[in-house]
Amino acid sequence: MNIKTNIDQVLSRIEAASVRCGAKQPIKLIAVTKSHPLSHIVEARRFGITQIGENKVQEAVKKFINTKSVSGLTKRFIGHLQSNKINKCLALFDTIDSVSSLRLANKINNKAKNLGITVPVLLGVNTTGETQKIGFSLRETENMLATTNLKNISVGGLMTVGPLNQDARETRAAFKKLRNLKEELNQQSPGCPLSELSMGMTGDFEIGIEEGSTMIRVGTAIFGERGTT
Repeated sequence: MNIKTNIDQVLSRIEAASVRCGAKQPIKLIAVTKSHPLSHIVEARRFGITQIGENKVQEAVKKFINTKSVSGLTKRFIGHLQSNKINKCLALFDTIDSVSSLRLANKINNKAKNLGITVPVLLGVNTTGETQKIGFSLRETENMLATTNLKNISVGGLMTVGPLNQDARETRAAFKKLRNLKEELNQQSPGCPLSELSMGMTGDFEIGIEEGSTMIRVGTAIFGERGTT
């Protein structure tokens, strides 16, 4: 496995997708490091990766213990956050990209208030309606707007995951729903504009870019299958 080559290939795919659809928005590449060792993160940073995504707080505790090794990286939490892990998550990560309910948003806000900080977040939305997934439903616009009024979190945008069956048409439909939702929320609350759309992973990030994604979360295409070295 050659991480530099893999990163270069992903960047080429991003550029090709942007040119193909005439995308004007800058695309942030989030390297998903779940189940990959710290050595892979350090190597990826050497070759231009500036943002990483982790799914589990406990795994991050072990990886980030050597803060020097991950200095200069924006560390994004992208997994399901349990309430009892909020404190650890805030200590380890720079952003929480998977706030899945108003209840969780309130808990993060209260913890952040006690710490005297403001936490950047994205709202995780279940755009496919699959029961296996968590996240705001598309109908919960009032709850999503309520999160933008919390003082100690800063909602920058929305995040979603494509359908589990990876069907291209269904994936595109799910991503379109997230883009339309962002526009709807911005119309309803122009004072708190949402700018980010995090949608697209290794198998579907070109579709994400075509539908307006500003962030893609790529693991396998950079580091290989999970758990490999």
